[in-house]
Amino acid sequence: MRWEGQALTAEAADALPGLARMSNLIRSVRTPEFDGMVFHEVVAKSALNKVGANSVVPFTWTINPFRGCGHACVYCFARPSHQYLELDAGRDFDTQLIVKTNIADALRRELARPSWNHEHVALGTNTDPYQRAEGRYRLMPGIISALADSGTPFSILTKGSLLRRDLPLLADAATKVPVDLAMSIAIFDDDLQQTLEPGTPTTAARLATVSAAAQAGFDVSVFMMPVLPFLTDSEEHLDAALARIKEAGATSVTYSGLHLRPGVKEWFARWLNTFRPDLTPRYRTLYGDGAYAPKHYRRALAARIKPLIRAHGLERAPLDQNTGGVQSSADTPRRVDARDSDGEWRRTRLSLDGEPARIGGPATLF
Repeated sequence: MRWEGQALTAEAADALPGLARMSNLIRSVRTPEFDGMVFHEVVAKSALNKVGANSVVPFTWTINPFRGCGHACVYCFARPSHQYLELDAGRDFDTQLIVKTNIADALRRELARPSWNHEHVALGTNTDPYQRAEGRYRLMPGIISALADSGTPFSILTKGSLLRRDLPLLADAATKVPVDLAMSIAIFDDDLQQTLEPGTPTTAARLATVSAAAQAGFDVSVFMMPVLPFLTDSEEHLDAALARIKEAGATSVTYSGLHLRPGVKEWFARWLNTFRPDLTPRYRTLYGDGAYAPKHYRRALAARIKPLIRAHGLERAPLDQNTGGVQSSADTPRRVDARDSDGEWRRTRLSLDGEPARIGGPATLF
């Protein structure tokens, strides 16, 4: 790193207690190239995260090179994860990043174990592995090589155009193991995108990355997640967005409506009250009592977007065991993560009779 002499101690004035207690913290770093951000470099004890049997996600293993994300997406569902470090889910999530500097070495050790069954590994499920900090730390090439050399299939979901840097490496990896790529593009209005996703590449840059990956031989999915009520959910906006996605060379689109869990809802409400206060009453109606928009809105969105996805030839292929499906137990309450009757991914706890049960209490913030 070219950051020598710029280290902070863990006990610096702006280091919160959760960070100060981290036994694996090497140093905390600032650099003029990332104004306002602090990188807390740690030695990772492990790289692979096993998703619990009752998890709501449709994969078993994940890798997260970073905690926190410089993309600073207002609606990011991963924000509450920062609270485990006694950091807040708002500005700290955007500016106080945990960097697992040795993650590739830790991964190689884990993949070399006789017990490793070469199950699918997902990257980009929590924070983005191709956020801007990756350009400095270069963690992904080592991760990709470790997975491919061990015969482990993997997938990457990102908003980062930095993915283009690693396309030759990914193409080589794809000759050894299945590699799935997906680009997250939720907003096709440049002004809106800059206020809601201030640290991300532009929509045009991400579409260009889709094209580059397609030209490199990959089938690239686009995740239109989330579709924002009254902001990006009009038929005109969706149709124009899907046309651009198709033109870029994507093969499929997956969508979902906005999900505002506690810890995210507060941050989004602040944005809404600042930039679109006229919509606050409408959002209060939709999200005042829960994390999901009500069923009538989701059905209306599905009726609007599904025919457009079909018309643009962007329907997904049938889901396999690595990318979706239902996990259940015959005798206990269970969680599923699958498409609901409106075509959206839903995270739901089911009761024994199969009816959705409430997860947590209401959080009225708007």
